[in-house]
Amino acid sequence: MTIDAPLNAVPAGAPANSLLTSPILPTLLRLAFPNTIAMVGTTLVAVAETSYIGRLGIEPLAGIALAFPFVMLTQMMSAGAMGGGVSSAISRALGAGKRDRAAILALHAAIIGVCGGLFFTVMMLLFGRQLFSLLGGRGRVLEEACNYSQVLFSGAVAIWLVNTLASVLRGTGDMRLPSATLIGVALIQIVVGGALGLGLAGLPQFGMRGVAAGQLTAFSLGAIFLSWYLISGRSRLPLDFSAFTFQRGMFTDILRVGAISCLSPLQSVLTILIFTKILAGFGTETLAGYGIGSRLEFLLIPIAFAFGVASVPMVGMAIGAGLVTRARRIAWTAGGAAGLSVGLIGLIVAVEPALWVSLFTRDPGVTAAANSYFAWAGPAFGFFGMGVCLYFASQGAAKVGGPVLASTARLLLVGIGGWWLASIDAPSWTLFALVGGAMIVFGLSTAASIRLTPWGK
Repeated sequence: MTIDAPLNAVPAGAPANSLLTSPILPTLLRLAFPNTIAMVGTTLVAVAETSYIGRLGIEPLAGIALAFPFVMLTQMMSAGAMGGGVSSAISRALGAGKRDRAAILALHAAIIGVCGGLFFTVMMLLFGRQLFSLLGGRGRVLEEACNYSQVLFSGAVAIWLVNTLASVLRGTGDMRLPSATLIGVALIQIVVGGALGLGLAGLPQFGMRGVAAGQLTAFSLGAIFLSWYLISGRSRLPLDFSAFTFQRGMFTDILRVGAISCLSPLQSVLTILIFTKILAGFGTETLAGYGIGSRLEFLLIPIAFAFGVASVPMVGMAIGAGLVTRARRIAWTAGGAAGLSVGLIGLIVAVEPALWVSLFTRDPGVTAAANSYFAWAGPAFGFFGMGVCLYFASQGAAKVGGPVLASTARLLLVGIGGWWLASIDAPSWTLFALVGGAMIVFGLSTAASIRLTPWGK
């Protein structure tokens, strides 16, 4: 049985660490702010990329829609899932005063990042065309998706390394440098991708391959910079290659959190794909209305992500130092802050959907569908934001089983419930209500799992 230590009672002999003693909410806000800026910047890149792909024509725009779920999957797995496992392991080691162990964990994390990138490279180069065909890709649309995918995923190692090494730094409590790096990567991606894709500044127009090359170039430069920064000894966790030896326990410490966490983004992508497939049977207007609504939902995820990623090193260091009570208080504070922030926006668009919908369409049918989506799903956004944030906090405690099962419950509810509603020709608003209900189930189930799961050794 674990007995909680006093809230801020740092064990004797442990090094001074402000994340173990500083006030929780101000520290969370300080750590979350750089992440918010970086995530918003990354989201805007997706908007910019979609904009100049649209200039290439309808087929390239449809092609990126086929490739995007897999791009999103590799980003979510490397940054949020496996990245959370990396930050968790390093922060727990630092909280226990084991800096040498944290440094060795960082080197093992880099190996995992390389392997993760190689896995996506092999899978997408060998089976990308078949996957895009299963999603309905045909003719030139399929070719454009393959053109983009083949270039981008040939360098998936760079994407995984950037997110893995950024997670190493976040595990030490450094949020600024990873965020600044991601902003730099975003800017390079916009400039290089736009120039190569559209043939700007006298360059040849490479189309979709050029757009993908911009992203690949940006992440390669980001990986080189973060590697140099860690090796040079400028970080809070200088790396010592001379003391490195392969240790199975180090891989286990990272993978017991990261590998299980990878199920969550996979389920999230499946949820989107399944629900989109179901809604396609309700007509173009309904599908377009849902697309407008889900776009805002996607833009709100960075808020929950920012609070969640900020909570990982705080929770992990508290767990490593034996401060279980403080770790739990950090988790609930982060979850509450994320839920309130995302929930407030959800309530606003539920009451005044035109604030968002009018930015994209004036078509009466599409507007009505989008308004219906926000009326039913908007009030549930807060539960979704809370659940996403608590998922990250649970990574810090190395207890991710419950939140992953909560994500499974959401997937099953949307998949089975959506199929049943479609089979009985239910009106479209019932599916939007199902989305809202699934968000509530996800948030409350995640919170319940954290409340009932023992933390600590």
